[in-house]
Amino acid sequence: MKLRVGTGVGGSRDIGRSTVFDLLAFAATIAVGVFGYFTARRFVRDRLKFVDAAQTLRAPVIAGLVAWAIAMPLVWVLPLVGPGAAMLFGLSVGMGVRAGAKDIRSDRRITAG
Repeated sequence: MKLRVGTGVGGSRDIGRSTVFDLLAFAATIAVGVFGYFTARRFVRDRLKFVDAAQTLRAPVIAGLVAWAIAMPLVWVLPLVGPGAAMLFGLSVGMGVRAGAKDIRSDRRITAG
């Protein structure tokens, strides 16, 4: 049996390339989740401080569903991320809204100095 030069394990050349794309997709998914959480938390804490509807238990659910509905068409267009990224984005936005409302109730201010 003779091995061809330039082939990887199993005879595929694209193994390294697919793992790089998988790693990029994973990093993009995590970045989208972190961005959604911190942006929603800051928005609720700073802008919706005096809005009573933002303090209810329905607000994180509604915000998460709306964020998921907005992100879902985008993941069809983007080649690296899939529907899991849209679900993670919606979940992180909902958790950020909840954390922002909790910050308001506990009168916690996160400042730079």
